[in-house]
Amino acid sequence: MDQEKKKIIQFKNIVKKFDDQIILKGIDLDIYENEFVTLLGPSGCGKTTLLRILGGFLEPDKGEVIVDGKDISKLPPYKRELNTVFQKYALFPNMNVFDNIAFGLKIKKMSKDVIEQKVMKMLKLIGLEGYENKDVTLMSGGQQQRVAIARALVNEPSVLLLDEPLSALDLKLRKEMQYELKRIQQEVGITFIFVTHDQEEALTMSDKIVVMKEGEIQQVGTPQDIYNEPVNRYVARFIGESNIIPGRMIHDKLVRFDDHNFECVDVGYKENELVDVIIRPEDIDIVPEGQGKMSGTVESVLFKGVHYEVMVETVPGTHVTVNMHVNKVGANVKEEGDVRISANDFYLDIEDMKDWDDSDLIARADAQAWSKETDEYFPIQKVDTDLKDEIGEYEITFHTVNGLSITRRVWVVDQKVVENKKANEAVSAFNFFKTVDEIKESMALDTDLKTWANAQGWKLDDENETVDLSVDYNFDPEHIKEGIYKVTFWTTGREFKIHTTDFVEEGKEVGLTFFPEDIHIMEKMGF
Repeated sequence: MDQEKKKIIQFKNIVKKFDDQIILKGIDLDIYENEFVTLLGPSGCGKTTLLRILGGFLEPDKGEVIVDGKDISKLPPYKRELNTVFQKYALFPNMNVFDNIAFGLKIKKMSKDVIEQKVMKMLKLIGLEGYENKDVTLMSGGQQQRVAIARALVNEPSVLLLDEPLSALDLKLRKEMQYELKRIQQEVGITFIFVTHDQEEALTMSDKIVVMKEGEIQQVGTPQDIYNEPVNRYVARFIGESNIIPGRMIHDKLVRFDDHNFECVDVGYKENELVDVIIRPEDIDIVPEGQGKMSGTVESVLFKGVHYEVMVETVPGTHVTVNMHVNKVGANVKEEGDVRISANDFYLDIEDMKDWDDSDLIARADAQAWSKETDEYFPIQKVDTDLKDEIGEYEITFHTVNGLSITRRVWVVDQKVVENKKANEAVSAFNFFKTVDEIKESMALDTDLKTWANAQGWKLDDENETVDLSVDYNFDPEHIKEGIYKVTFWTTGREFKIHTTDFVEEGKEVGLTFFPEDIHIMEKMGF
């Protein structure tokens, strides 16, 4: 299909940095005429930056932007045959609908008759006939958005750029506008490049979806390609709902996951290669226990209008609970002149004693020193401790500039490990000490809690294979006070999400079945 169509835009090795942070990491992408292309990804993935480079509002640090065979990287926005519709529609509040749409044509000094014909044609296209004299500030969000699109289209650009233009609308209006935009694009027959973080929007409207992550393209394809054959776990999670299971390709057309071998249709992987397996919720059928390819317990049943969303646990999860001791503000800080130093008491596992060095002890105590005036950090220059390779309580002293030091306690313990043989996994975590401030100031509390508790999960048959942990707690980090709080680290076990029109009872033991072609194999990816 692409061979018949004309290539209208080429991004060649586009690199963009802001403050030494690389936002786009060498983007290569071809866009063809009359395509509805969606750049899809979470905030910060680089999709809007790429759009702004195409529009001429940003210059790439490296690479070429080629439109109709010409490099336009150095052209200002007004000389590019592109128009942009922004998230905030930027309509002129002192002009009525007609004058807003006609603005670009008046700048081009077109005759009044031609302007009137073009504006009236646009009003018909966007379904706002009779609104030409209306005050744009009195219009609904959806109507304003249509006017913004008409103002861009009336200039007859070869490409229309749309930067999250539906995000300000309510859900019902958003859905209507998705179909409306697709209709307008098909009717005017030009290329639309649309930026969104909404997967459903992308699937509904696009001819081609470009999935982005951290400044790189993960996959380019039709909505069907991306949904049915995601290249990796990231794309699968971002597009539609998925059951993603770690697995191993025994050989072509045979994959192993959850301690069972399953026939599949995928080929081209190495023997015993570690992979991710995806099975969509609508591709799994619930059958009587003993009649499926696997069995499990119905954990929850949610009615979603058209279908039930059923969660079936096939492998139980594993969890460990620890105590978080929260001290009052400043309890772990010492200061002298301009210098402050802080550190926490902490626990160590007797098993890990042989591998610890000063940097590990500094990290476990979260020891740091800084200037009271400038907040500039100073290094911890020395660590003194009577720590021994024996269970017991010890002291540890951290030293920084000015001879300022702080002493804390370390408990060496025989750390409890929770094993789950059915799930082939184990988890462990330590009690730990924090202050009210440290909890409140954490930017990523779940991650910090795992670090502070040294929480870990691993496979029993291969200690080098880690298991992802989630975190549960019942305190409000914004309003936490001194005290002892329970924090639980847990593996999700294996739960399958199933979409079915048949009701099934919670707590029931059931079988699950699916076909070889319902199993999609993806390469493992690192995050």
